[in-house]
Amino acid sequence: ELLFKQPESTHLGDCPICFIPLPLPPRHKNKMNEVSYHLCCSKSICLGCVYESRLKIAEQSLEQKCPFCRTPYPRGEADAGRLLKKRLAANDPVALRAAAGRCLDEGNFSDAFKYATQAAALGDLQSHLHLGYLYMEGKGVEADGKKGNFHLEESAIGGHPTARCNLGKGEGQWGNHERAMKHFIIAANQGSDVAVEQLREGFKEGHVSKDDFAAALRAYQRAVDATKSPQREAAKRNPDLLLLREMKESAKFLSKVT
Repeated sequence: ELLFKQPESTHLGDCPICFIPLPLPPRHKNKMNEVSYHLCCSKSICLGCVYESRLKIAEQSLEQKCPFCRTPYPRGEADAGRLLKKRLAANDPVALRAAAGRCLDEGNFSDAFKYATQAAALGDLQSHLHLGYLYMEGKGVEADGKKGNFHLEESAIGGHPTARCNLGKGEGQWGNHERAMKHFIIAANQGSDVAVEQLREGFKEGHVSKDDFAAALRAYQRAVDATKSPQREAAKRNPDLLLLREMKESAKFLSKVT
């Protein structure tokens, strides 16, 4: 069954500069997100590559530019907003997803549904996850569990571990523990700590074998280790260098769209 085939990567894929797998976002907002979204080119770049670029800028007093497309950074929130509108006008799925996420944070569910629908039609996996949530909760659209589940499955098949975990939790609630554990094992293999916690509970309750649980833990650690690099570790040790003059001004806006 396609639904239970292990994806080759997460929905984030690799950093477009260093080609190392991008780490999953932190579960808690007080922790650093190790992936930086760039409005200019709609690329998600690891903080290791951003750090290397900022280091060069600081050392050589260069103009602050995107490390991927070399476009100068937006000078403040207003400039960033204009850049996002330009990407939306170009029907960029990443920008559409960013707009949907911002609307969700603001409680504007009807516009979130509109943007997420457009982005999902263009293949954006995070937007399928957004639509799954909106349909399941009946926010911005009439509640429809079947459609919600469809979008969660599309997102999970494409490699989104959060969608995968949501499917697993749903199967567990219906008593389909074997299917639930399959979902969690796949997500753990992608580096999801949420899936590991669910597997730990499943092991305690006898829904997953000791060998399968141990194998999932090893796969989880391999996935996490694969996202590490000396540059990324240096970035975490030197967070102040990641936000230079213009970037400090637009950081508030960027946090809303990512």
